[in-house]
Parts: sequence; structure tokens; C-alpha cells
Amino acid sequence: MKILLVHNSYQQQGGEDTAFETERDLLRAAGHTVATYARTNDEIVLNGLVSRAKLAVRTVWAGDSYGALEKMVRQERPDVAHFHNTFPLISPAAYWACANAAVPVVQTLHNYRLLCPGGMFFREGRPCEDCLGGSVPWPGVRHGCYRNSHSATGAVATMLTAHHVLNTWRDKVNLYVVLTKFAQKKFLEGHFAEEQIAVKPNCVSPDPGEKKERGEYALFVGRLAEEKGLRLLLAAWARLRAGVTLRIVGEGPLRQEISKVVLQRKDVSLLNAVRTRQVPELMHSARFLVFPSIWYEGFPMVIAEAYACGLPVIAPRLGAMAEILDDGVTGLHFEPGSAEDLAAQVEWAWTHPAELEEMGRNARAEFEAKYTSARNYQALMQIYERATSR
Repeated sequence: MKILLVHNSYQQQGGEDTAFETERDLLRAAGHTVATYARTNDEIVLNGLVSRAKLAVRTVWAGDSYGALEKMVRQERPDVAHFHNTFPLISPAAYWACANAAVPVVQTLHNYRLLCPGGMFFREGRPCEDCLGGSVPWPGVRHGCYRNSHSATGAVATMLTAHHVLNTWRDKVNLYVVLTKFAQKKFLEGHFAEEQIAVKPNCVSPDPGEKKERGEYALFVGRLAEEKGLRLLLAAWARLRAGVTLRIVGEGPLRQEISKVVLQRKDVSLLNAVRTRQVPELMHSARFLVFPSIWYEGFPMVIAEAYACGLPVIAPRLGAMAEILDDGVTGLHFEPGSAEDLAAQVEWAWTHPAELEEMGRNARAEFEAKYTSARNYQALMQIYERATSR
């Protein structure tokens, strides 16, 4: 099978970039011919009103990406085009280039951008669904939900509205892939057609193997940003009575703030630059992963990675986490936004090592059942078959 993969990568590596690379390598290893069209946000240079206006226009319709893809599909003649991210340099114009050449289009929805200009259903420190179901996302523009900018959010809202009017979402994409049933529910509430949506989680590849030791610390791995719940995490640690060591791994805008807090504590450490391949080593030596996110999440790759290592997870009963984590089986839930309840779950986990080890074995079994490369490949093939039949 010949597959065209299309992706606009971010300046800081994220879960969407990892999913794109993992599935690309998986398809090639299975013997498929894989062509890629990739852009990166490193190309963006904003040095004035003119450059910002040009970026706003190409967010709606990127003529260069349309032309490049039109030429590429004519030369490569792929059986299917699989998009991961088009925002902002590729734009939905790319769907038209494929559709005009009768190439079926699959779009993985890693976030909620087609329903929310900010892409996260998150505003002012909590989940927000004000734009869900509306044909024009005015609330997002009013609040400047994308990059805290009314003009930038307006550009995203224009893109969403224009392609709603053009029926791009309905007519130019054969199949959407969402990562959880929770996301499927949200897109159905946003008036996407049920027959156009398939559910397939991401996978972990290569398999890091199951950890063999009990673990000596709690671990956080992720972007150091407000929506990831770092302030909530530190507030919970300030409430702990048991001496639980916490290691924090990641980069992001809150790093300097967290560094100042860590300097005042002996039980919390902020690790310097950690390479992706080192994360499984840290997980193998941890007792559990703490994932205190305060937004819905798309599909938290770090939870699947923890499961692959046989590492139980403590996460909120919120959004994707409420679905992916089985409370008392593969980890523990806490009440969203509650530092007190998070602290209580951490203390219980730390003081019940035998029960936690059983949860770790269950987590590994969950990985083997749902998140291996073999399961992901099988699901991908079914999705491509379904898309081409449409």
C-alpha cells in the first residue's frame, strides 16, 4: 500500500509529533511505501503586522502547501493520505488537493482545534466548552483563547468558519480518527457525523519492557505548563505527611517558577534536560507516575508509556484520563483540581506497596491489550480500508 503522511510539527516536540513519527516508522517496517509532506513551525518568523497578516491568511488557505501536495499526489499516486496536523502552515486547503485527485483523506484529531480555537477546551485555569456546537466560535475570539490574542484567535476562528461554510470538514475528509471515546463524544456534540469517526489510541513503540523493582520516587513527566497541573502538583506535595520523593521531568514556560519552589524543598527535584530515551529508565525506577492535568487532554502518551513500563498512574477523573485509567486497577483517580485529594491518593499509594505492585502488573496488561505497535498497526489498516471504501 502507498500512504502519504502529512504533518505540521511544533517547535517543541510533543505527543502529536511522536505519534506521526511512530506510525510512519511502523508503516515502513511493515513494508508499505510511505511518502511524507512535512512542515515545521520553525519556519514561522513574525516580525511585524505584515508577517502576522500573511500567517493569518495561510491559516485559512495555504496556497503553497496546496500546490506542493497537488503535485505530490499526482506524482506519488498514494492509496490514502493520512493527516496528523495541518495547523497553521499546511491548512485545510491540503484536503482539497487530495480530494481533487480522488485520494481518500484520513485526519487524526490529536486535539480539539476543529471545535475550539484554542484547541484544548481550556480557559482561565479550567475546562471550557463555550464554543462547542456553535457554527462560529465567537466566545474564543472574545476571550483571545489562542495564544492570549484576539487577532490570532480571530484567524483560527475564520479558518474554522470558512471551512464550515465550504463543507470542507464534511466533504473533503473521508474519516476522522479520535484517540478516545471521550473525544468522539465531543466531536459528535460538535455536529460531526458518527459514520465519519473512528476511535484509535496511539501506541508505544518500541516496547520499553516491564520494570522489575518497586521504585523509590514518584515521577512527573510532561510539559511544564499551566494546563498540565504543575501548580496543583506542588500544592499537593506541600500537604503530604509521608515523606514522598518527587522527580519532575520536562521543559516549558513554568520551569523557572517551579525551579524556585524546588529550591525550597528537599523532597522535590527538577531534572535538567532529559532525552526521550531516558524516560523509560526513570519510569523503571519510579513507584508511580503522577499526572495532574487540569484539561481534558487528547491522549496522554506518558500514561501509555507508564503502562508499558508496568508503572501505575495517579490522574484526575477528568476527560481522557477518566477513560484511560481504571481506578483501583491500573492506578488511582483523584478529584479534578483538588490538591487535597491528590495528596491523599499519593499517600495511600506510597504506603500500600503490595497493592501498587498489583496495579503495575495490571497496567502492563492494559498496554499489551491496547497500546502495542502490533495492535496499532492492525487498527490503522482497518481505518485505511474503511476510508478507501468511503
